Amino acid sequence: MMAVILAGGRGTRLAPLTVTVPKPLLPLGDESILEIVLAQLKAAGFDRVVITLGHMAKLFAAVIGDGSRWGMRVDYVFEQAPLGTAGPLRHIADLEADFLVMNGDILTTLDYRQLFAFHREKQALGTIAVTQRTVNIDYGVITALPNAQLAHYHEKPSIHYAVSMGINVLSKQCLAHIPKDSKFDMPDLMMAMHHKEQRVFCYATNCYWQDIGRMEDYDAACADYQHEPQRFVPPGRA
Repeated sequence: MMAVILAGGRGTRLAPLTVTVPKPLLPLGDESILEIVLAQLKAAGFDRVVITLGHMAKLFAAVIGDGSRWGMRVDYVFEQAPLGTAGPLRHIADLEADFLVMNGDILTTLDYRQLFAFHREKQALGTIAVTQRTVNIDYGVITALPNAQLAHYHEKPSIHYAVSMGINVLSKQCLAHIPKDSKFDMPDLMMAMHHKEQRVFCYATNCYWQDIGRMEDYDAACADYQHEPQRFVPPGRA
């Protein structure tokens, strides 16, 4: 199986940590985020990974190499200009019929095999891994009628959302929906396929998932990984 890892971002919200180290190479313990992800993918049956790069690209090759450490093939695609989270797919040679695409800054216990199997069972063009998040509002939320009369008053509500995990499975036919040599993000691609009435599905899961976009996210991921590393790495590597 084949996976594409998106690692071209600058990670500005994690500065100053990301001034000298790209976000996917930040350590969670003895290993970086990306090294943990590669070990997980290998354990799930992936034998080829393509990493799309932009910011500080040379550091990735120095740390990750050709993938032989994990018994897999790792290739790199370099973006001359930012292409978004879907645009780089057009620059990857020999895409397999179905392939995983994920952000390179995620700590998760997602079962990649089950996600892949769901995609194929649904004969989907695109599958989005989805989890639940709750946002607590610290204020009373007011709804008023057009004449300014009170319609509803909800004190400190909690709002529940289904959110994208930044992990998707795509079929190669998706390339027909990606414009050439322009910035195009994954939401654009999924909605473009949806508007063309292609088969796009959502794979719901309640597994552990931490998107590492902000400093508090990174601190939480470090604490969770260091507390229970065996939860995240394949057997024999904890």
